Amino acid sequence: MTPEINLLKRYWQKPSPDIEKFKRVIRREKIGYLPFAELGVNQDVMRFITERYFGRRWVERGKDIESQKLYWKNIIHFYYKMGYDYVKVGKAIEFPTLMRKGKDTASLSRAQREWTVNKGLISSWEDFERYPWPEVKESSFWFYKFVSQNLPEGMGILACPLGGGILEYGINILVGYQTLCYLLYDDPKLVEAIFERIGKILLRSYKSVIGLDKLAGFFQGDDMGHKTGTLISPALLRKYILPYHKKAAEIAHQNNLVYILHSCGNLESIMEDLIEKVKIDGKHSFEDTIIPVADFKKRYGERIAILGGVDMNKLASLPGEKLRRYIQGIIKECAPSGGYLLGSGNTIANYVPVENYFLMLEEGLKWRNKS
Repeated sequence: MTPEINLLKRYWQKPSPDIEKFKRVIRREKIGYLPFAELGVNQDVMRFITERYFGRRWVERGKDIESQKLYWKNIIHFYYKMGYDYVKVGKAIEFPTLMRKGKDTASLSRAQREWTVNKGLISSWEDFERYPWPEVKESSFWFYKFVSQNLPEGMGILACPLGGGILEYGINILVGYQTLCYLLYDDPKLVEAIFERIGKILLRSYKSVIGLDKLAGFFQGDDMGHKTGTLISPALLRKYILPYHKKAAEIAHQNNLVYILHSCGNLESIMEDLIEKVKIDGKHSFEDTIIPVADFKKRYGERIAILGGVDMNKLASLPGEKLRRYIQGIIKECAPSGGYLLGSGNTIANYVPVENYFLMLEEGLKWRNKS
């Protein structure tokens, strides 16, 4: 471990979160503050750091309330200590799904990896009618209130009640990508009905958390692209998917909240829609092979905030000093003009070396201290 970890250790002694500064950076105010931002940190990573460096016992999120409370206290403690201004509180609504499972070979893993099959639980109107669509109940959001009541001073909540988005749930949870591609031609009305049902559940979920104390915004994920383009045509995204993001952003803005979109892939063909029609406040998820975050910042940084962008491949594989110079370059290009938040291009996965994760945060703290 490099000597610079001492800076992070000093921060652990007296964290100083500021959710109001976070929101101001999202709104592109140039205030000399560099927040940290992640869609998430893998639980294997959080467990390792919590037990090794914070001396706390990690508790898995069981089905009983007490274990869930202990789990959320560890989550809060982790994000507080690691320099984040918020805790992202995720899935409150569960959709039954069909997944394949396999061994997770990542160094810190204690679980299995899951991925979707080509055909999900819905491929016909009969499937649609008998699918056990979840209800949005107040009781489903109890842990949102628990997190709010246990947040340290200065922290806020970013909400994502479904855990994923409309297209993402349609592909990954309910239908399967291959089946969806066929249905778009064979039965577009069924596709429309599926996305409408998901979209309405998403909007009801967001309305359910409005008024929650310390709620700062929505951090909605919805992977819509791959390396060279969108997963379905831009026209179909505009028809089936983006209207629900627009309504979710309206709910956020009507309540003085920010709306951040995480979406993987090349979204160049719909960026104007996301900025001008959906009116996202910030964009997350970047790969250098698609567009380096510094280039994206130059192109769109005067109109939306830019979150993350430390390429996952580089974060996982570059040796220390090369990684440090790479991250320093991103900060130099992106931070001084405001509207930038430091983090990975996607999530802190359990194959990312913990020392590399620490190094990224160290460089962010250095910039905070200089500015």
